[in-house]
Amino acid sequence: MKKNMISTFLIFIILLILVGCIGQQHPPVTIDYYTLEYELSPFADLTPLPLVLRTERFSVSPIYNSNNMIYETRPFKLNVYNYHKWRANPGDMVTFFLSRDLKRSALFKAIFEPGSRFSSSHMISGSVDEFFEKDEKYSWKAVLSVSITLIKENETDISKRIVFQKNYSAKEKCNRKNPRAIATAMSKAMAKISEMIITDVYQSLAKLNPN
Repeated sequence: MKKNMISTFLIFIILLILVGCIGQQHPPVTIDYYTLEYELSPFADLTPLPLVLRTERFSVSPIYNSNNMIYETRPFKLNVYNYHKWRANPGDMVTFFLSRDLKRSALFKAIFEPGSRFSSSHMISGSVDEFFEKDEKYSWKAVLSVSITLIKENETDISKRIVFQKNYSAKEKCNRKNPRAIATAMSKAMAKISEMIITDVYQSLAKLNPN
């Protein structure tokens, strides 16, 4: 009888422990994902060029080569958010949005994305050199730096293949101090850089291909 009472008591204690453990289970962690959203103004009064361009996937500086939202609080110190991330790698996002903007500009005969099997007259390759949130005393800023190279395809003379190479940088102030505001500011930075790249590519090719 005594053994039965002890066994019953032990079972009761085990059940209490199990119920307590179940009650202490935390809900699954929610991670918020962000992307870029913007629209460029039309490129008015420019005559489309009969050229076909192809974009290559942009490489990314090792420091920013992830979908983590990275922020800098002071020089040489970078941190990441635990529950806020970019939807895609910065290289993929910059490549996608630049390709999209080139298509929408209607300044060229066609724009092919990375992996296309179709031939092109020129190729745009590049790298994302900076892609982070800079926290300053009175405000936060989105920092974006991109380098591109415009290359002439099917050119046998290597010295003539590179049309131009250039670096672009933009810093946009956030209206609030939170990740969503960073996504908004980074969108503005990308819009500025994309517009500058498209303008420079068009002007360079227009000089080489006068009507």
